[in-house]
Amino acid sequence: MAAAFVSWPSAPLTESLVKRALSNLSVSIVTSLPGTHEYSKLLQWSTYDAINHDLTHRNPDNVLSSSYAIRKALIRKHYLARCIHSYLTKHLDSVLKDAVPRTWDLEISYVDELDEMWSDQLWDLGNEIDGSSQWWILKPGMADRGMGIRLFNSKDSLYQIFEEFEEYSEDEGQIDDTSVIMSQLRHFVVQEYMPSPLLLDPNERFPSVSVSNPPENLQGHKVNPLYLLLFHLRAYFVASGALQLFMYDRVLALFAAVPYVSPTKREDVSDAAAHGNIDLTPHLTNTSLQIDRGEEGVHLLDELSGCHILSGGDTNRGGLFTPEDIENIKVQMSSVLAETFKAALEMPIHFQPLPNAFELYGVDFLVSHAHDPTALDSLGNSRMFQVKLLEINSEPAIELTGRRLHRILEDLFVAIEQVAVLPFFRQEVGCVPSMEVPVVPRHLRMCLDTKVRGSGGW
Repeated sequence: MAAAFVSWPSAPLTESLVKRALSNLSVSIVTSLPGTHEYSKLLQWSTYDAINHDLTHRNPDNVLSSSYAIRKALIRKHYLARCIHSYLTKHLDSVLKDAVPRTWDLEISYVDELDEMWSDQLWDLGNEIDGSSQWWILKPGMADRGMGIRLFNSKDSLYQIFEEFEEYSEDEGQIDDTSVIMSQLRHFVVQEYMPSPLLLDPNERFPSVSVSNPPENLQGHKVNPLYLLLFHLRAYFVASGALQLFMYDRVLALFAAVPYVSPTKREDVSDAAAHGNIDLTPHLTNTSLQIDRGEEGVHLLDELSGCHILSGGDTNRGGLFTPEDIENIKVQMSSVLAETFKAALEMPIHFQPLPNAFELYGVDFLVSHAHDPTALDSLGNSRMFQVKLLEINSEPAIELTGRRLHRILEDLFVAIEQVAVLPFFRQEVGCVPSMEVPVVPRHLRMCLDTKVRGSGGW
């Protein structure tokens, strides 16, 4: 018989979506792994920790799992930074050269180690910090849900941030909402802050209680700052086998809770070390940090068509965000992540796709104004906006999407079942996996279709 092991103890919504997607298949859903001789086919659609990865490796014909065992090159920020840097040294014309913020990675356990780093691996970064007024973002390499993110614009402010983390490491009981334990994480990345993000007001399309009137005088470029909201895009990508990559084109736009302002030091904070003395609220768009808002800040990218552009130069500001702009952004996201997976494939120690595995990723992008709006994209169209890859998340927190958009999650998991699971159950035991292009569901776009070490994968 065929069985599906489904276990999501801390994500009941994901578990319900998986079971719903499997309802059309003749499989028995089990909550514990059966013995190796109790099934003809076994699907492990569960959390990474619940999956028996050894079983996946030893049974490529009759076991399919919902996660690759080795994929640090994608989901760990410091590994991803190294992966892309290595790829760009060999592929100078890659789309990634414009689609990833400049990034430095560092390994640090104690704040005093910074002094030596400025004369070694952080020499270039130190020169840039000393010679400009630019802002930078610090992110822990292995944290998620907005934990540990800080802004700084000087060596001293970065030192203060690490001092804060070190103090909390010594007294773990006093950790605040977003602090991290420095000595446990150790790996961090520093990225350049994007100075010209795309700003929109979703309340133009979805009026809220707090914002009842649309911006005025847009064509005169006199924009009310109360309506400027930063957002990032969350796109779901499905990797299947070794290797096909699909993008789910119903992209989410996640907005900050308060109007956007360029980063400045807080005047109302007496503790100079608190969060680097920076108000992070206008810059953090992570829904995990805005649970009290519910789904107010979550929209579909397609729903923003017709909003006024509230940022950029005189040429862009006041214009409308069009369906053509949205499609261009989606095409960019698709090509950027396809290229990122190609980069990861060149680091086989840290990314090993298997023919009998698949995985869902939540990928975050920021949209900025293009430095050269007259430049043409790969389709020969002018490009007003440039997407920037921020991070790739395994087991994304889909429960924060909200009830209003629950339908797209149901559709997403059914699409995963169709492209990654259904072909497995149709396959005869012992046959070589088919490399034919599957029938792609309506909202999935194939981004990448390549063979890893031949048709058998690894």
